[in-house]
Amino acid sequence: MEEKPSEISSAKMFGGHNKRYKHFSPTLGCSMTFFIYFPPSPSPSHKFPVLYWLSGLTCTDENFIAKSGAQRVAAAEGVALIAPDTSPRGLNVEGEADSWDFGLGAGFYLNATQEKWKNWRMYEYVVKELPRVLSENFDQLDTYRASIFGHSMGGHGALTIYLKNLDKYKSVSAFAPICNPINCPWGQKAFSNYLGDNKSDWEEYDATSLIAKHNNLSATILIDQGEDDKFLPDQLLPKKFEEACRSVNVPLLLRFQPGYDHSYYFIATFIDDHIRHHAQALNL
Repeated sequence: MEEKPSEISSAKMFGGHNKRYKHFSPTLGCSMTFFIYFPPSPSPSHKFPVLYWLSGLTCTDENFIAKSGAQRVAAAEGVALIAPDTSPRGLNVEGEADSWDFGLGAGFYLNATQEKWKNWRMYEYVVKELPRVLSENFDQLDTYRASIFGHSMGGHGALTIYLKNLDKYKSVSAFAPICNPINCPWGQKAFSNYLGDNKSDWEEYDATSLIAKHNNLSATILIDQGEDDKFLPDQLLPKKFEEACRSVNVPLLLRFQPGYDHSYYFIATFIDDHIRHHAQALNL
């Protein structure tokens, strides 16, 4: 099947373009879609650094592009935005659509080890396949200058992917991330099904567990969390991550935002700070 991405939509925005592509993913064994926001280019030969956005449970590649308002500052800062989907699609695995927090739209950015879910390899897709596809097909992208951020499940993905691949990303940030999935219901459900019962395998995809291995980290991690987020007490556990960062002197800027919930209204309110956080790291 054709691995080369084909453009399926394009819309101009702030002088640049939101373009959606479809391609076959050998990693996931299915066709996948992703969005790129290309900022307005100062010259035909100009290359943009890339900023990957990982979306949360039930989302697709469309939510962030349509709802976040990130393009205004991305255009001003000259950063390309990359938004992949959140899980494989179209495989028709039994039970994949039985619950909103597992299966379709809930890949958790890991490589599943259980046979039934063997196609759920969003970690490898985001870290290896997608950057290769971008590098081989889009001359205007500099995939060697890359940063990563995300929301909720995608915030979990951004933090863990960054911590496991410090050579690949200049910076990381997150909105309301699932910080300690081994200790929350969403994470326990996903990890037990995708990874089996060995808890040490779970820790490889838990930011709070991983941070202990990174006491030489100098770049500040930025996290915004709404204080009125209904998932904060039981699912997100940012204080656990904060404690882990403090124990190894990792610089963390954790901002609790009064009155804000878990939605894209919250994301859109603070997205400019995050884009600038990454633009500074990418353009050094």
